[in-house]
Amino acid sequence: MRIIVLGLVLLLSTTINAQEIGVRFGEVTGNNIAVDGVFEFDGSRIHANVSFGDGLGLDALYDFIYESLEDELYWYAGVGASTFIEDDFNLGVSGEIGLEYQFDSAPIVIGFDYRPTFWIIDDTSFKWDGFGVNVRYRF
Repeated sequence: MRIIVLGLVLLLSTTINAQEIGVRFGEVTGNNIAVDGVFEFDGSRIHANVSFGDGLGLDALYDFIYESLEDELYWYAGVGASTFIEDDFNLGVSGEIGLEYQFDSAPIVIGFDYRPTFWIIDDTSFKWDGFGVNVRYRF
C-alpha cells in the first residue's frame, strides 16, 4: 500500500502546475475551519481539505476551472467524496461551485464557495449549508 501511495504522490508531483495551501472558514464537513489545499492540472484541479474540531472531516473534490471576465477572477465547479469521523463514520458525495480571485501582485488566492453534501453512510441525509471562505498561499 505504501508503494502505491508513493507512486501516486510522485506521479502527481510531476504533472501539477500550481499548488496552494491555506485555510477554509465556514461549514467544513462538521467543523468550522479546515486546512485547505489545491493541486492544479491542465484546466482542472483537486480541491482537498482536512478539518478538526468535533471530529475529523476530509474532503477531496475534482473541480473544473473556468475563466471569468478578468484574468485573475475564476469560477469553478466540481464533485467529490466527503467523510466525517466522530463517534460514527459518515461518507458522502459533495458538489462544489465557487468563485476565487488570484492576486497578480501577491501569491494570495481568496475564494468563496458553496458545497452541499449528500450523506450516504451512516445516516442518509442532505446538507445544504456548506458555505465557506478560502484564503490560500500560491506557490
